[in-house]
Amino acid sequence: MTSFKTLDDLPADLSGKVALVRVDLNLPMLEGRASDVTRVEAAKPTILELADKGAKVLLLAHFGRPKGARHSTMSTSMVQGDLERVLNREIMFIPEVTGPVVKQSLGILSDSDIGLLDNIRFWPGEEANDPAFAAAVAEIGDFYVNDAFSAAHRAHVSTEGLAHILPAYAGRAMERELEALEAALGNPETPVAAVVGGAKVSSKLAVLEHLVGKVQHLIIGGGMANTFLAARGVNVGKSLCEHDLTDTANRILDQADHAGCTVHLPYDVVVAKEFAANPASLRTCNVHEVAEDEMILDVGPAAVEALADVLKTCRTLVWNGPMGAFETEPFDAATVALARTAAALTQDGSLVSVAGGGDTVAALNHAGAAADFTYVSTAGGAFLEWMEGKVLPGVAALST
Repeated sequence: MTSFKTLDDLPADLSGKVALVRVDLNLPMLEGRASDVTRVEAAKPTILELADKGAKVLLLAHFGRPKGARHSTMSTSMVQGDLERVLNREIMFIPEVTGPVVKQSLGILSDSDIGLLDNIRFWPGEEANDPAFAAAVAEIGDFYVNDAFSAAHRAHVSTEGLAHILPAYAGRAMERELEALEAALGNPETPVAAVVGGAKVSSKLAVLEHLVGKVQHLIIGGGMANTFLAARGVNVGKSLCEHDLTDTANRILDQADHAGCTVHLPYDVVVAKEFAANPASLRTCNVHEVAEDEMILDVGPAAVEALADVLKTCRTLVWNGPMGAFETEPFDAATVALARTAAALTQDGSLVSVAGGGDTVAALNHAGAAADFTYVSTAGGAFLEWMEGKVLPGVAALST
């Protein structure tokens, strides 16, 4: 990973300076309030550090998908109250992102005050990464801070364009994320294991193809494991399976062989005739004993025990996706058991564990293991694109 500037590279006294800070405020809402403020909590250290150093802090963010037009229900004013509660600071809402209204507001704000600009996606120039719009936004700030890794896979004005005009820095949340990702796949301690689960191979083809050249152990779970089992000639009954992708699965298995990566598929599984909590037809069997009217819903206990032993030999773990249908008991057993093993190894100091993307955060929280991982990313698409080996525009723009 190339180097990037952080808040440590800024002067200790930022009085009289305006910081343009890209944060993720795309919060889930329930009855007019955010139902989850994790993203605000993540941005809090950066916002308060800049304010405490005397800067006027202007927050740039999107909220929903307005597609270049104003919608009152997608104004960032919707989350102003949540921001104020988390930061314990009064915040000025500014209904523009450029022009005289913003400049007038800056005249009212004192050093160390915080302003919240309106949804930057109200302006078509944002998603088009329009240079003229970028220049207009940059005009209101002295420097730019990106603290929204979750949007770093987008080449927009607020995530990429501004970094080419103003002095650019990674915020504390972005800094932590990039350091964690570097430790996981950039320059990891080996052996490295990757857990990849979820419903479909088709949604993670690029991830799997990238990982087989990067890790020593690839553990495949969830519905996508069924496609790989079918590729190896296993009858998976009426399990979720992309039979049209068995050739692709075999190609990935061949790539893994050539790269010296061991692919781990379940050899015992938990099956049932219907997908329901604690069904009467529930049983555990060898993968070769799945009946035509049964579906695989979780990895079996013997396989999980063997996978735990694999993790004990590794120094680094990247985790994306659940091992089974974890939302419904008892099909959460494999996810919970393996996640707790990884968490314990991390706490023992023998494993660096980085997780993120999709249902991963929910699955690890369900297992009570998220807090004990080295790092859990709340970024969805950006984390997956990083796992695919793609260059993220918002990260590349911060490079020095």
